[in-house]
Amino acid sequence: MPTCAPTPAEAMHPSKAPKEEPRLSQKIRSLVGQAVAAHSMISEGDRILVGLSGGKDSLILLLALHHLRQRSPVSFSLKACTVNPTGEALDTGTLASLCDRLEVPFRLVEHDIFGIIRAREERSPCSFCAHLRRGLLNTTAREEECNLLALGHHLDDVVETVFLNLLEGGRFRCFKPKLWHSRTGITVIRPLVFVEEARIAREVLRLSLNPLDMACPFSGKSRRAGAKKLVERLCGEQPSLRSNILHALTHFQANDVWTRND
Repeated sequence: MPTCAPTPAEAMHPSKAPKEEPRLSQKIRSLVGQAVAAHSMISEGDRILVGLSGGKDSLILLLALHHLRQRSPVSFSLKACTVNPTGEALDTGTLASLCDRLEVPFRLVEHDIFGIIRAREERSPCSFCAHLRRGLLNTTAREEECNLLALGHHLDDVVETVFLNLLEGGRFRCFKPKLWHSRTGITVIRPLVFVEEARIAREVLRLSLNPLDMACPFSGKSRRAGAKKLVERLCGEQPSLRSNILHALTHFQANDVWTRND
């Protein structure tokens, strides 16, 4: 069974003392604001749990939602949760410190997902890991009385998912920017879906953030890794590919699709 083990520094009681905080770029804040508005992601009184893996994407997600909370006329609250999938001790001090600076309560959940993958000799480790992480985050969201779960999927994840579904499933589809799950009662939101991965990487360097050093031992073996390489190659030939895919997802026309009566 998964165990939720907040340390004293990671407890859900942030310090009230004012602290210096990183200032996110106007461009990323604008793109996040556009995504949130376009898909009605956040409403008055929402309680958001941020899935804080510690990677570059989740760090920028946390900062983006923090800045949005400061300036938005819509009032909402933030909490953050990190899942440790390694089965080993994980130093989350930098994450806890950042959350403290932002006055965002932080929680650590321990679950040996990597060990389970090895024991099962899982053929789709990324998909399996994502499924388990999501379950743990959903459980934590309910325990912390949050109704939204924010995940750090960006525009490159969108494009790669479209290619995976097209090439392997024969369907042009992608995950939704906002999706309510009836089984859990939690709504998943993805505020970074308009932001390219390269922009996120540059921002992490500019702000001198320190992503958590948690290399996945299965990352190079996944189907998604292959899709990522394909997208990178195609974007080198067609730089507008990402924006074109996004346009196709958001401007779908029914008469573009063949029907049996055509």
